[in-house]
Amino acid sequence: MYRIFLVEDEENLNQILTSYLAKEGWDIRSFTAGLPALEAMSLKPHLWILDIMLPDMDGYQLLRRIKEAAPDTPVIFISARDAHIDRIMGLEMGSEDYLAKPFLPRELVIRVQRILERIYPQAKNKQLLVYLDPYILDEAKRELRKGQEIINLTAKEYDLALLFAKYQGQALSREQIIRQVWGKDYVGTDRSVDDLVRRLRKKAPELRIETIYGFGYRMIMP
Repeated sequence: MYRIFLVEDEENLNQILTSYLAKEGWDIRSFTAGLPALEAMSLKPHLWILDIMLPDMDGYQLLRRIKEAAPDTPVIFISARDAHIDRIMGLEMGSEDYLAKPFLPRELVIRVQRILERIYPQAKNKQLLVYLDPYILDEAKRELRKGQEIINLTAKEYDLALLFAKYQGQALSREQIIRQVWGKDYVGTDRSVDDLVRRLRKKAPELRIETIYGFGYRMIMP
């Protein structure tokens, strides 16, 4: 699974873009400022999407720090400022692409797809492993492993683990979990969610699944 960092301080746009990108099955980590994104760099995203105008630092400063730490990691710049100047400066500093606001979210998705296929061609026809320390989730084999041990999960337990993995750090309501794991035609109560989470916690106790009382659950990022 590709991990993508989105740094955009406009909260509404951030939420919209996160939603569109997450629908592609990517692991999206969204930030509204540069410093929290820098603090999470150890998670080694496969691609960054950066707004140039950030509340705590200039997007160019952030790009410079990214390229110093991981020079081969692709970056897409987005900005509402002068397109010609920002495009030239961003490309000179090592960004792979540039989008001027306003733009359609689907256009960003397409550009991200093309960059990922070009930069990581060996993974184009493969499912990537998802690392949930100390576990590894293998999408191709539909397995959850700890070292060499395979955790024996039911189909729905696996689907729940994968859902949490794709939305790490994000709160998921019981209704959202039902739609994703059981489907929109499910007939029953949300107690099924609590029971499924309980079983997953018992089999994989080191997954960081946090209860949000009165709402749902969240997997805490490692």
